[in-house]
This record gives sequence, structure tokens and C-alpha cells, in this order.
Amino acid sequence: QKMPPSLPATINIREPRWDQSTFQGRAKHFFMVTDPRNLLLSGATLEEARRVVEDYRAGTVHPGLTEDQLWRAKYIYDSAFHPDTGEKMILVGRMSAQVPMNMTITGCMLTFYRTTPAVLFWQWVNQSFNAIVNYTNRSGDAPITPSQLGTAYVSATTGAVVTALGLKSLTKHLPALIGRYVPFAAVAAANCINIPLMRQRELKLGIPVTDENGNRLGESTAAAQKAIFQVVVSRIGMAAPAMAIPPVIMNMLEKRAFLKRYPYLNAPLQVGLVGLCLVFATPLCCALFPQKSSMPVSSLEPEVQDQIRKKDPWLETVYFNKGL
Repeated sequence: QKMPPSLPATINIREPRWDQSTFQGRAKHFFMVTDPRNLLLSGATLEEARRVVEDYRAGTVHPGLTEDQLWRAKYIYDSAFHPDTGEKMILVGRMSAQVPMNMTITGCMLTFYRTTPAVLFWQWVNQSFNAIVNYTNRSGDAPITPSQLGTAYVSATTGAVVTALGLKSLTKHLPALIGRYVPFAAVAAANCINIPLMRQRELKLGIPVTDENGNRLGESTAAAQKAIFQVVVSRIGMAAPAMAIPPVIMNMLEKRAFLKRYPYLNAPLQVGLVGLCLVFATPLCCALFPQKSSMPVSSLEPEVQDQIRKKDPWLETVYFNKGL
């Protein structure tokens, strides 16, 4: 039997499979990255994918390896290991956990939004989950101390809960449908607090910036600001359909006899609707900006510009991992 030709060692698997300069290419990439089925993969499968990817990057091609198998291994590797540190990420912090975790939390936030204890509890659960995700998907490879992490978590969670309770008290005399949007407003405001706080080290010390070939040129706080702004916009966009569409549908359904007869179906219906929205909103909103973001050298801090000019006087654009 004829053996398939050996795979060339020239495929660039440091970059995604699809063109990241187009929204369509980024969307295809993130549908793979956020696929919840990646959570079910065993530790042995993850380690095998890591071995295939690291060996291939080092120039060793496993016998019989096809291009599709190589890309599959790359996406399994990317789903579980941090792009800057190479560490295995916390299970619930991975992007493949976004849909199942968020559909449960958001569904419950939208179902149990009427009482203050429920608002407090679900906002706390949501911000705790967000803190894990923001820490797991941070940009750069610099460690963050437990005290920094603790301060950021407490500040972010407090800010989110206070926002939610403040908005809830403002909507007491407004129509019921308006009250249903309090969780979304709180989540949007909390993202603006939680993400910068969980990634405050990047804002203080900067994130690595590289040339097109991945050669590290220095650390930039201007790049960190751009990265965090893009992530905040993506996260708010991700939450919008899941928190805006189900309340309208549930408001209509609650007026029908069906839900009055079977009130216990309220939460499962809400969670299902949120899940349906998130399956599409999560990868599409991650795709709003390239993962490997860029900015002109002239937009960096003067001292970083000087540092880069000494290494490469003609370089115009630098690249950085924006995080997720």
C-alpha cells in the first residue's frame, strides 16, 4: 500500500488556519476555539495535541500526519493552553467553557432578577466566573500576585453588585420589560470594571509587542490599553443578544396560558434561549477584532518607540496578543 506523502514542515501553525484580516476568517477561527465539545477532551488527548504541535514547530513531522490532523491538533492545543505562557488553562476559564457557563449563569440572572438576594447572588456568581475568565485569558506572560488578584476580584465584584442594585432600584416604577434589562446593564457596566481590574498589571507594566515574525521588541502600556478596550467591547457585544432577545420572548410567553400552567419551565426555557444566542454571539463577537492585534509604532509610548527604533529604524507596525 502506498504511503501518503509526508507533510511539509512549512505550514505556519503559530497563526490561525483562516485569514485573520477578514471577519469571516476570524469567525471560522473562533467557532473552533469556542466549541464547547473541547471541554470533553481527555488529558491524554490534550497532551497528544501538545506533542504534535510542539514537535511540528520544532521541525519534526510525525509519520502519516495529515494537514487536517495537524490543524485539529493545533485547535485542541489552542483551546487548552495559554498562547503566551504555554500553561494549561483552568477548565472553566477556557473559551470553550464560555457557552455552557454563560448560558447557565445568564439564564438564571434573567429568571431570578426580581428579588435583591437573587440579584446579589447571581451578580456575584457572574463576576466570579468573569474574574476567572479574565485572568485565564490575560495577555502577556508576566505573573500576577495573589494580593493583586484578590484586590481586583473584590473591586470588580463589588462594582458589579452595586451597579445591579442601583439600576434595580431605579426601575421599580417602570414597566416589567424594562426591569428585565437590568441584568444586561449591570453586566455591561461590570465588564468595564472587571476586565481592566483583572488585567491591571498589563495597564501598569505593559504587554509584549513583537514584529511580524514574533520577535519581542518590548512591553507597551498603550498596547495594553488598546487590547483591554477591544476585549471590553467584545464581551459587551457577546452578552447583548443573550440578554436582550430572551427577555422579549419570555415577556410574551409569560402572558400565555402555557407558562402559567407550567411555571417550572421558566428557568429551563430562559437558559435554552440564552444558550442558542451564545452559540453564535460568542465566536462572532470574539471575531470583532483580530486576536493578534496591531498598532503603529508612532502610537506607542516615546520610550518604547526609542527602544524599537534602535532595533529596527524602519519598522512601522507592532503586534500583540490582545487576550480574550
